[in-house]
Amino acid sequence: MAVAEILTSQLQLVFNDGNDTSTGKPVYKTKNFNNVKTSANADQLYAVALAFADLQERPLYTISRKDSTSIAEG
Repeated sequence: MAVAEILTSQLQLVFNDGNDTSTGKPVYKTKNFNNVKTSANADQLYAVALAFADLQERPLYTISRKDSTSIAEG
């Protein structure tokens, strides 16, 4: 049976930066926060993301967590 271990975690906030003037499609800007504790749960990350979003000029579009995982035989 294989075992997975989270090595690193990153919190990514995506903000709406308006629309492209030539195409009319939305433009997004991202902010990444590295070295997030791998033990942090979704509620904790959501609360932190909202706190950071309140400090920004652009409206928050989405929140993501990106994990790097090692998989080995257990």
